[in-house]
Amino acid sequence: MYADLYTTGAGTVYGAALNFRADLEGLAGQLNLPPYKAPPRAPVLYIKPANTWIADGGVIPLPAGEGAVQVAASLGLVIGLPAARVRETEALTHVVALRLVNDVTLPHESVFRPAIRQRCLDGFCPIGPPVRVPDLGIFLAGCRPRTQINGALRHEWSECDLVRSAAQLLAAVTEFMTLLPGDILVLGAPRSAPTARIGDRIRIEVAGVGTLENRVEQESEVAM
Repeated sequence: MYADLYTTGAGTVYGAALNFRADLEGLAGQLNLPPYKAPPRAPVLYIKPANTWIADGGVIPLPAGEGAVQVAASLGLVIGLPAARVRETEALTHVVALRLVNDVTLPHESVFRPAIRQRCLDGFCPIGPPVRVPDLGIFLAGCRPRTQINGALRHEWSECDLVRSAAQLLAAVTEFMTLLPGDILVLGAPRSAPTARIGDRIRIEVAGVGTLENRVEQESEVAM
């Protein structure tokens, strides 16, 4: 289920929570309460570990007792050069390719605690092969990641919907940590991402990068 992805050179896969403007606006009341009393000033990161990775055509396992998963089209920036304290204007020169990512999670309301159990279950990060695109900054500004479920368009977004663009996010993250070649920085997934149930087929697509298709099945029926 997972072996083919271990050979593609992926390092650590990082996701960015609360990187959609609508999410911050919708949570403004909660974020201004204790313990933080203010919206986050730095990127809020989480990790999608290797057990979550599956390839195009793989199955997303739905754990027993859960009714649905949230699925969200996103893009992963594949790091090609070590990136530490990079400036926004040069951030994208550290990116060697893009990868389609379906950032899967169990629905949850947690804001103040990392949703590790909900985000890090087996098979919860379908990820496509690396694709090089010309004029990366122009491409990212114009692309629209789209999520389809059973052939129906359920969500799409553009870089203008993000709190931090790809270059801004990469610069902000590398202010406090070094990203290494093979690492993947995922631009984020909205809290309002659509839900999929057993038997549903999910298609993630970005023109110029490709498509990523997976279906949801009961975990007990999936061969690990």
